[in-house]
Amino acid sequence: MTKAHIYQIFYSDETRSMLDKRFIPLDNMGQRPDWCEYWPIRSFLLSNELDDDAFYGFLSPKFASKTNLEASDVFAFLETVPESTDVVSFSPFFDAGALFPNVFLQGQYQHPNAWQPFVEIAALLTPGVDLNTLIMDSSNSVYCNYFVAKPRFWRHWLSQAEIVFDIAETHRTPLARALNEGTRHNASEWPVKVFVIERLISLLLATQKQWRTVSFNSMVLPLAYETSGRVPHELVMLDALKRSAVATGRGEYLTVYAKLRERVTEKMT
Repeated sequence: MTKAHIYQIFYSDETRSMLDKRFIPLDNMGQRPDWCEYWPIRSFLLSNELDDDAFYGFLSPKFASKTNLEASDVFAFLETVPESTDVVSFSPFFDAGALFPNVFLQGQYQHPNAWQPFVEIAALLTPGVDLNTLIMDSSNSVYCNYFVAKPRFWRHWLSQAEIVFDIAETHRTPLARALNEGTRHNASEWPVKVFVIERLISLLLATQKQWRTVSFNSMVLPLAYETSGRVPHELVMLDALKRSAVATGRGEYLTVYAKLRERVTEKMT
């Protein structure tokens, strides 16, 4: 039987009432809300000894509403993955991943003032990677930090996230100020650094091929955009074209992707 310790974060009495009883509650009440889920994840990883053979996950209280999945679905899927797997994704929003070359360009669309921090952090963590041309697909596009992983991956993820954390905590450099700047999200305002950390998993999976990853079928999970239901087949084609471009290195797939994406965007709007 697969060993998995999956925590669900709460930060108020209301969010505690939303938790799935089969996940382990993780208290984040009154603790650095400016870092959202990163703070309790960081605190846990820094203060606990992990079982190297087990999966660990840290999900938000909105996991059920964003994925339509229960803990039983998560544990059942984990039983199907090979023992050698490093990361298992349960990411929703297949449409958001398909409609943009990568999650950072999608983030720029949602949060225009986040683009420069995205670029600078990516340059620090993955030198030589160009976010304007980096291609991600549904195998490595992860939203909301909805993934579980073995400790060997979590340790690496934390080491990279701590670079972002240390910069933001100085509050002195232009990049630090940009990371702490607010940006709109769901009628609220959150610091840009939250959306940088959320995209870290995708950056690592897309640029570091040593990680063995399995993804729950994101095509059957909720979508991000209301009008995506108009173009279900086209979304699948967009993702397939990106996968083919990465697998073969042939630019023709990206040429077709760009033309199809333009038509799909027009149909959606």
